[in-house]
Amino acid sequence: MKTGEIKLLIVDDEVAFANTLTQRLKIRNIEATPVYDGEQALSKLKESVFDVVLLDLKMPGMHGLDVLRQIKKIYPEIQVIILTAHGTDKDEEEARLFGSFDFLKKPADIDNLEQKIRKAYREKKNIERINGE
Repeated sequence: MKTGEIKLLIVDDEVAFANTLTQRLKIRNIEATPVYDGEQALSKLKESVFDVVLLDLKMPGMHGLDVLRQIKKIYPEIQVIILTAHGTDKDEEEARLFGSFDFLKKPADIDNLEQKIRKAYREKKNIERINGE
């Protein structure tokens, strides 16, 4: 894979966490961009193309499940991975119902997280191929 081929949007209100994760993933050749709430995420998605969104659930303003619903409605091909410290089984059930690619609990192992992101990216590329994009 070329450097920065995967375009990842990290949505998490814990600024230090989002920024650290961005740096750690860039080292692994994933082009990550952090934003810190749901409104910023939806705004950023209008400006730039992303393959995968890493999304927290509990944030000020929009809840992560509402952000997920909006993303899947407007950009159905984008793969969304929920990464949360506060997720319940009900949250996971709803997230999958709304089309999330995966549901991970914090703290997530960076190697496992990288594998999930790469798998989600391949899924998006398969959808684009099937749709002839």
